[in-house]
Amino acid sequence: MKTLETLQPLTHRLVEIQHLHSAASLLSWDQETYMPPGGGEARADQLSTLQTLAHDKLVSPDIEALLDKWVDPATGQALETSGAPWDEPSRALLREVWRDFSRAKKLPSDFVKKLSRECSLAQQVWTEARKKNDFKLFLPNLNTVVTLKREETQYLGYKNSPYDALLDYYEPGATVAQLAPLFATLKSRLVPLLNRVVVSPVRIDDTLLTRSYDPARQVEFGKFVLTAMGYNFDRGRLDLSAHPFTTSFHPSDVRVTTRVYEHELPACLFSCIHEGGHGLYDQGLDPSRYGTPLGEALSLGIHESQSRLWENCVGRSRPFWHCLYPLLQQTFPDQLGGVDLDRFYAAINRVQPSLIRVEADELTYNLHIMLRFEIEQDLIEGRTQVEDLPGIWNERMKTSLGIVPKRDAEGVLQDVHWSLGAFGYFPTYTLGNLYAVQFYDQVCRELPNLKAEIEAGRLTVLTKWLNQKIHRWGRSFTADHLVQRVTGRSLSPEPFLTYVEKKFGELYSLSGQA
Repeated sequence: MKTLETLQPLTHRLVEIQHLHSAASLLSWDQETYMPPGGGEARADQLSTLQTLAHDKLVSPDIEALLDKWVDPATGQALETSGAPWDEPSRALLREVWRDFSRAKKLPSDFVKKLSRECSLAQQVWTEARKKNDFKLFLPNLNTVVTLKREETQYLGYKNSPYDALLDYYEPGATVAQLAPLFATLKSRLVPLLNRVVVSPVRIDDTLLTRSYDPARQVEFGKFVLTAMGYNFDRGRLDLSAHPFTTSFHPSDVRVTTRVYEHELPACLFSCIHEGGHGLYDQGLDPSRYGTPLGEALSLGIHESQSRLWENCVGRSRPFWHCLYPLLQQTFPDQLGGVDLDRFYAAINRVQPSLIRVEADELTYNLHIMLRFEIEQDLIEGRTQVEDLPGIWNERMKTSLGIVPKRDAEGVLQDVHWSLGAFGYFPTYTLGNLYAVQFYDQVCRELPNLKAEIEAGRLTVLTKWLNQKIHRWGRSFTADHLVQRVTGRSLSPEPFLTYVEKKFGELYSLSGQA
């Protein structure tokens, strides 16, 4: 049987390409954390050069010749032409490299360079525009990025919607035709549930979360929680950024960021837990497969499942805080010393339609994503123009959540994604929510004492399960194959809907309500 050893001429080249991507990621991380404001123009050029070099190496004649030797160019399936069959890891590697090569081959090198540079510049302008609450400042850059992303869909090709070409980059195989009915099912149950919560006589006071909390101590507590989750600070670090994110250069160097506000305790706390879930995934990848698809995260939806599983299924659960709440009280005795666990639990799970996606509760969060999903489709398909976005955003916020931003910084400027050209990314957040609950239901079945372990502070029991079932496999499987392999069935909205209906039904005493 032919193994990965046979593919060394290919994997050596892939590792060289990954070195370029890792270097570019390091520059991007620095741009978000420590780069001086005056470095933006030069940084854009540096990133553009590295991304173009990586692209050119991937679509080089050397890579193409190797793939022609081992892969059916029409299907991406490994060829069985020289005796012994391929083993499964080799088949998976060839399938995924062919996918990446085929996609990259469609994009001209000059286009890749231009897109990378424009997105780097746009990200820097977005940061300034958000601070100044000035959409017009960002408008020219966003116009350029949207124009380029529309152009990219023409290079990539698509069967139905041009948006499908962009979705496929973040969630391979996903299409508007698949996601639209899935999201419609969610909305049909989430909106009535939200309406019942809104009219419930239960009123939860979460003002305790807006007391004065020393930012330095918030960050230290975040580090403590990350360590308890199993995040290895010998192979990672925690820094501050305008928009929390995780960057991985190698499983031995995975960095997370958070943001901290004196009067918003959940912002730092839950972004640490959320990004920690991402960080654990990246630290759990097989380092011996670095540079190849087998050493990369499967999809953005699967990646998001790890952060949302930790943030919500664990981080907003009673067992988690049974152990950690006394420690949080010790950290902030004046603010929380007289607040019991039930009151704190209710406060961190309060349902309240809000303006900011990253601060949204579990029930309304997906409504934020659906809004972005619809706007992105309209932008890429040409039904909406960039200059109209603030008004469209506010109108759809009023329709879906019943509230309207007073400032663009709280509306159309709140997310970094569009400045990065990441159109098609947002739907993976909702997919991640669905995957998360389906995975968590499964681990609770396989480890019936899990909640007791979490209650005792032994969080790494969960980390080890996730590593064995999900992290270490990289892109060995498609997303649907992985979900079936782990849970025994394809992705379904039902586990998530059952979870939120039970949780918020109990919290808001909804049993018996019409």
